[in-house]
Amino acid sequence: MKLQFVVSDQTNPFLNIAVENYLLSLEEHDAVTLYLWRNRRTVVIGQNQNPYAECNVELLEADGGFLMRRRTGGGAVYHDEGNLNFSFVVSKPLYDRVRHFEVLCKAVADFGIVTEVSGRNDVLAEGRKFSGNAFSIGRHRDLHHGTILIHSNMDDLKRYLKPKPSKLLKHGVASVQSRVVNLASLNASITAESIQPHLLRAFEEEYGQKVERLDFATLSKLPEVCRLRDEFASDEWRLGGWRSFSAQRSGQFEWGEVELSLTIVNNRVIGVEMASDALDIDAIERAKALLLGADLAVRPRCGEKMVGDILSLVYG
Repeated sequence: MKLQFVVSDQTNPFLNIAVENYLLSLEEHDAVTLYLWRNRRTVVIGQNQNPYAECNVELLEADGGFLMRRRTGGGAVYHDEGNLNFSFVVSKPLYDRVRHFEVLCKAVADFGIVTEVSGRNDVLAEGRKFSGNAFSIGRHRDLHHGTILIHSNMDDLKRYLKPKPSKLLKHGVASVQSRVVNLASLNASITAESIQPHLLRAFEEEYGQKVERLDFATLSKLPEVCRLRDEFASDEWRLGGWRSFSAQRSGQFEWGEVELSLTIVNNRVIGVEMASDALDIDAIERAKALLLGADLAVRPRCGEKMVGDILSLVYG
């Protein structure tokens, strides 16, 4: 097994996520890679989310910030330089989320903070979320990535993100700000820099061997990384058809929320946009495929609960 460690020295979100996706694409069959990176003033949305429903896009960009769409499911998160992102990019036989969470929790425990993994893959300290996590399946390697809030600007988080009232009611809280916590507020010695050696130590300890360090500068200049960077930065990927679509159906289920926009001609669906914070992005794609081209007089057949829930918003 190869244990690999790489740290980005750049804060461009499109470059950082391009390197992550490049690592995910490698045909490595015995590697576990831990990648650490930070973005400057960025709202990151899930693959299937409506950017305008999740984020004050115009305000964010007027302030010099970035809207970035990732290739994993889940909800919107805010990144700035007070937030450290981590990515475990792991060959399929070695992929183990429990071990990944253990690395994170051990590193934070070095600062005297007790943590717990909770709910839909959040990590909490004193009952408040400091790390949100999402997952993706690759051809040769799988991905587990997440955030570590250290001294992120909570006022900016509140300004740029648009929490849905249903989510606030569900969690019994008054705002996004009250549900999250910066680790530096629990221990002032924690910084994005000071926690990195603890993550490295916990990583080596968990897997029982020393890491091989990868050079970020070399990775960032690879042609495939540059191509991915440009793709993630494009309006086509970030905004898609949401500039012109407006939500027509929405619902909340135990697996997450979903919002639909349909273009209908002669009782047939000719366009579908679907926003969701669901972690199962494949089910979202299956529901979209069933709806696109569907006759509204004939409900498509599907025995899968999540897809059936989505279809119920259209067919009742």
